[in-house]
Order: sequence, then C-alpha cells, then structure tokens
Amino acid sequence: MSSDAADEAHRPLLRVVRGEPTAAELAALVAVVSSMSAAPAEAPVEVLSEWAKPERMARQPVFAGPPMSWWASSLPR
Repeated sequence: MSSDAADEAHRPLLRVVRGEPTAAELAALVAVVSSMSAAPAEAPVEVLSEWAKPERMARQPVFAGPPMSWWASSLPR
C-alpha cells in the first residue's frame, strides 16, 4: 500500500468542528451515517393477480374505431 492509500484508510469517518458531543451523541451520529452508506435492501417483489392489477380499472373503449363511426353504424346498409 502506498502512503496515500494508508492515510485514506486511517482517515476518521467524522470530524467534530465545533462543540463537545458526548460519546452517545457520536455513537448515534456514526450509526446514522453508516446506515446511510449501507446498500439498500431489495424490496420484495409483489405479485398481483390479474384481478387486482390497477390497469384493469381503466375502461377500454366500447367501440374502437375512427371518430364518428358510431353514427354511421346505425344507418341502413
């Protein structure tokens, strides 16, 4: 290891700039910072049945065709 890499490995995680925090306050801060840097847990995959899918709630058009084609459908042939 080079001296730069060794210095970076021993660099403190936090540095107190002002004030005198207690050991409990520092421990709480270290716990929060280390939990933020941890990898996020994967969310479980939620499997929905076909009946429960939200896209089923959107109505499909009753008659799919060109605009005003419903009017022509009632005319005699």
